[in-house]
Formats: sequence, C-alpha cells, structure tokens
Amino acid sequence: MAIARLSLSDFRSYADATLTPGSGFVVLTGDNGAGKTNILEAVSLLAPGRGLRRAGLGEMARNGGKGGFAVNSEIDGVSIGTGTMAQAPERRLVRINGAAAAASALSEWLSIVWLTPAMDRLFADSAGERRRFFDRLVLALNPGHARHSTRYEAALRQRNRLLAEASPDAQWFSALEAQMGEHGAALGAGRLALLERLNEAIDAAPSPDFPKAALALDGWQGSDDLARDLTAHRTRDLAAGRTLVGPHRSDLVVTHLEKQQPAAQSSTGEQKALLLTIVLAHAALVAAHTGRRPILLLDEIAAHLDPGRRAALFEQLATCGGQVWMTGTEDAPFAPIMEAASHFRVEPGRILPIYKG
Repeated sequence: MAIARLSLSDFRSYADATLTPGSGFVVLTGDNGAGKTNILEAVSLLAPGRGLRRAGLGEMARNGGKGGFAVNSEIDGVSIGTGTMAQAPERRLVRINGAAAAASALSEWLSIVWLTPAMDRLFADSAGERRRFFDRLVLALNPGHARHSTRYEAALRQRNRLLAEASPDAQWFSALEAQMGEHGAALGAGRLALLERLNEAIDAAPSPDFPKAALALDGWQGSDDLARDLTAHRTRDLAAGRTLVGPHRSDLVVTHLEKQQPAAQSSTGEQKALLLTIVLAHAALVAAHTGRRPILLLDEIAAHLDPGRRAALFEQLATCGGQVWMTGTEDAPFAPIMEAASHFRVEPGRILPIYKG
C-alpha cells in the first residue's frame, strides 16, 4: 500500500502542487515553516478523522484561495480524494474512484499512523490525548471503532447537558444510558483487544535498540453493564455535573520495562523511543491483520533520537517495508537512506523533486 501520486489544491500553503513518491522512504526536507507538515497533514486526511493536527476543515483552506480545498491521490490504482467546497467549508467530501463515499470508507483502503513533535510528550500530556492516540491505533484494526466512539460521545454530551437541568427527565436518562452502555462496551472491548495484541507484539519485537514497553488501561476498562453503572451513579453525577464513569474516563498507562518506571518519568529521548516501539509494533499488527503495511508519517523524526537509534530505526523500517514519509530541516540525518528514498525539497508553496529512489 503506497501513495503513487498526491495532489494538493488550495490546501494550507499550497495553491497547486503534485508529487509522485516511490513506494518506500519519502523524505521531505526544508526550513521550518516551509510547509513540510502541511504535506503530511494532507496525507493523514486520506484516513478517517480530523488529521494529524486535529484542525477544523475551514482552517485547511488556503488563505486567498477559492474557499475550499482538495487532496487527491492515487493508491494502488485507486483514486482517493477528499476536501471541501467554498459554500460548505466545514463539510468534508470524500470520493473513491469518482464516486461519493463516507469518510469512514477510507479505512477500507488504507491505514495511516503518524508521530508528530507535539506527541513527543504524550506520556506527560492529558489522559484525553493518550485516549485519542490509542483509539487511532484501534481504528486501524477495527474500522467500526469510529462509529461506536462517535455515538458514545454524542450520548455522553446529551447526558451531561441533562445533568445540568433542574428537573431532568428520567426516561431520557435511561435512553441515553442504554445508548452509552451499548457503544461504551464496544469501545472498551476494542481497546482491551488491541492492548493484549500490542503487548504481545512489543514483547516479540526483535530490535534491542528500542526500549520494551508495557501497556495498560487505567480507570474504566469495560463493564458487563455500563448502563446499569450509569443509572446507579446518577446521584453522584448530578452532584458533580458530569458523567464520572465510562470509557471517556480511561487512561493509557505505559511503563518503560527495563527501568520499571512510568514512561512519563523517562527522558525526552526515551519517551520518543517508547512511542516508536508502540508504533512499529502496531504497524506489524496492521500488516498481519490486513495484509498491507500502514503508511507511516514521521514528522521531524530525527529530533531527540541519537545517531545509533536513528540508524536502527531506518534499518527496521527498511526491513519491514511499506511507505514511510519523514520530514526534517536538514538532509544529513537521512544520509543512510537517501539512495533508496524519494527526496523532495519543500519551499513555501512549492514541492521540488530532488530524486526518486
């Protein structure tokens, strides 16, 4: 699975740009602010969700453009595109081989996983950020996870509004709690299933250059009857003004096994290495499950990795195969792989091909 062509129209800093990468390493180099991450964001929109920046669709349209944007690609002979129109800047459109499709249908064609500099401190960030990170990993193996998440969150918002009313309707409470119970149980089951498989994959990973990690879920992990628990805790939730039980209260806990310490207490370099351990193990799971490697987007990947770990990462990525997009401000960190890579120089509004490996 690889993107053979990517075209951007009025997307972020690009009025009109096209690149034709190879099926392996894709290296984008350029100054800070040149637009490298914009390209990775465009690729991330070829999967369900809000992309690697979690930005609103209206923010992605180019200033001074026509009001909408388009991201089009060719993947294994299939045309996949997404974007917006000026008259509906917050409505996402998806087309597969020219036919309109739901955004959720994108997961049937490809899986995309990314790491960005903002995620370097994921383990010290909020529980919500860690849940979103883990749910993206679940989604790559279980496309139905997105539907359960959307419906659970919608019911949760309505229940929280109901908690703020002076005389809430008991029947409406019961209806919302039944919906949260159904979709919350599915969310919990999906997370636990991936947790078990991911721990096994990490344990079996051969690379000695990246630290072993143990993953666990803290807080709510799953219940035989979440609706019953919600009903039982209504009085407490009314006092708190919010729902205090359910999958929205879970947290991903990661431990650096060699040091037997929480990942949040590890150095910045170790935290990045732990993230790579998780992402590489997950990529192997996706490949085994779907028969295709996910596309990896690694933004400023050389930062916080010493030369030894960087070389080990390139070697492992080359061995595993698949398309890997990487960005950096300098060419030098990518010297070991440049001969095998598609290299593009990124300048404001322009993507210049250097060579195609």
